Amino acid sequence: MIRLITKPLYGEFSDTLVGMYQLRHRVFKLRMNWDVQISGDMEIDEFDALDPAYLVQLSNDGKVQGTVRLLPTSGPTMLSETFSALLNGRKPPSDPRVCESSRFAIEVAADAQKGDHGITQSTYELFAGMVEFGLSRELTDVVTVTDVRMERILRRAGWPLRRIGDPSRIGNTLAVAGYLEISIEILSSLRKAGGFSAPVLWTPVILSAA
Repeated sequence: MIRLITKPLYGEFSDTLVGMYQLRHRVFKLRMNWDVQISGDMEIDEFDALDPAYLVQLSNDGKVQGTVRLLPTSGPTMLSETFSALLNGRKPPSDPRVCESSRFAIEVAADAQKGDHGITQSTYELFAGMVEFGLSRELTDVVTVTDVRMERILRRAGWPLRRIGDPSRIGNTLAVAGYLEISIEILSSLRKAGGFSAPVLWTPVILSAA
């Protein structure tokens, strides 16, 4: 199950958000050794203060196992404020039909069930949740900064990144910025590859105000 948690729901799902920040700490600081801001055993940065929407994926026993952060491009984003070098001189997107995704993280067992192309079903589910979110907001695209490893996974999953510019070394990561299409066709493809057909977002939450 994936919960969409927006500002009006932060208090109701505070424990889930703590679990999400702890997951991000384990993935981005401990596993990937990124230069990220740490508060105890949680990874939290200044973009979390901008009231983003979060998709939080829960395991069958209710533990946080995946997440992604979503911000409107009408305000500050990681691409515009932190990774502008990846724009190759272009202006960052500022469009109500485009949001930015960041802090995509999944932590599942090595033997977790897989869909097509050796990609875990959990990954497909979180990808599909992003598209469902986008369709519910009438978005055309998600813009993101990712590494070339994740770019390859997106391509294999059938959700190819449309690069804004060439990859660039940032810290210990070869990073690239680009757009991901939001469409019914992409959603259908991701669901088929992941082996599921029903919506993945928890309906009572997706209908809440952003």
